[in-house]
Amino acid sequence: MLADGYTVDELRALIRGGDLTPLRRGVYLPGPEPEGSDARHRLAVHAAFVDLAEGTVASHGSAAVLHGLPTWKVPLDRVHVTKVRAYGGRRDRLVHVHVARVDPDEVTRVDGIPVTTLERTVVDLARSLPFEPAVAVGDAALVANRAGADELIDSLRRSARRPGCVRARRVIAFLDGRAESVGESRSRVALHRAGLPTPLPQWEVRDRHGRLLGRTDFGWPDWRVAGEFDGRIKYGRALKPGQDVSEVVYQEKLREDELRAEGLTVVRWCWADLGAFEHKAAQLRRSLT
Repeated sequence: MLADGYTVDELRALIRGGDLTPLRRGVYLPGPEPEGSDARHRLAVHAAFVDLAEGTVASHGSAAVLHGLPTWKVPLDRVHVTKVRAYGGRRDRLVHVHVARVDPDEVTRVDGIPVTTLERTVVDLARSLPFEPAVAVGDAALVANRAGADELIDSLRRSARRPGCVRARRVIAFLDGRAESVGESRSRVALHRAGLPTPLPQWEVRDRHGRLLGRTDFGWPDWRVAGEFDGRIKYGRALKPGQDVSEVVYQEKLREDELRAEGLTVVRWCWADLGAFEHKAAQLRRSLT
């Protein structure tokens, strides 16, 4: 912009007026910054790669953002990249540089940015994140076969000598591509930690004539118990064009009435319950006995 004849005072005025948003030194976004941490981080990745050397790939949480994976509890305060070398890792206010081996087949491109593949990204985060957010990322990668189970195991094998590989092995073994949201992934972890029997995800419930009554998030068919995670995304996903949320909630109530009429016990929980699951776990335990 300076080369095009803009003065420093004009640039400052554009920034004050919201016509330019500084992303980092020398890099600006036309217009205001977008809403949402993932959208802002995606821009930060593009801005960082203006100055990063050849051979650098976006990785860890930054790769998760570029791949469109959920980033619940994934640190996005810095852009994460990996350089293929044995030393020289660093972390400053804007960029965290990891150093590790990255094979050519572990790199792809998203939006023109070199980034670790989906499988490598899941394993890197499984090595570095706590169990619960790592499971949420991994489950989402498996949905609709976006990542393959065999490819994840292969990527885990390549990471055998890296820090956190034992932790990652536990995460990969727990993943299930039938979880349709972060809330359902967190629910799986909560049920496991409570010592409850492993449920059947996405249980299709049918009446005595074989008619499909509905699909529940979790099911214990032997006990005729269903578990449902209620989240805003779930009801939003069920909306049809022109339909109101209240209609979806009403349809959900009718579906639950049918399930109960078939002798099922339905236990529901929401996002807030996942932080202190003891009460819901006790309710499920009573239903299962």
